[in-house]
Amino acid sequence: MGHLQHIHQKIYSDAKPLLKTIEEWKKKGNKIVFTNGCFDLVHRGHIDYLAKAADKGTKFIIGLNSDKSVQLLKGPTRPLVPEESRAILLAALTFVDAVVYFSEETPYDLIKLLLPDVLIKGNDYAIEEIAGFDVVLENGGTVETITLTDGFSTSSLIEKIKKQ
Repeated sequence: MGHLQHIHQKIYSDAKPLLKTIEEWKKKGNKIVFTNGCFDLVHRGHIDYLAKAADKGTKFIIGLNSDKSVQLLKGPTRPLVPEESRAILLAALTFVDAVVYFSEETPYDLIKLLLPDVLIKGNDYAIEEIAGFDVVLENGGTVETITLTDGFSTSSLIEKIKKQ
């Protein structure tokens, strides 16, 4: 199998087929980690965050806001990069095992369906503010935050580009 084919196999437009994969991973004793985001212009801050999140388990899933979802959160001028391209960039990372789209404002329903062992967001969120924290805790999982790398944000990158 070629590299590009391998990347595409990690991308799920529907979460239901991913459930079977997760079941197989769990049977083998893997610890499933989940995070989510828009990842519109992927930068070093994203990579640092995602790598630290992946280190919290053995299989790493990213819930990716669809274009519709990004527009709900960020406004009509976003995303700058379409969902398929964002998914390919994330799936190309060696430590990412799956990327799955969601179209809602939050991944609550997706988290409820997938039931990861570890739910992660950046430390700009309190645990109680993280969508799905209650479901993960009720099912014996953990919810953690990761310190973000200072000086990196998509919004500040967009502003810098606009000024130039």
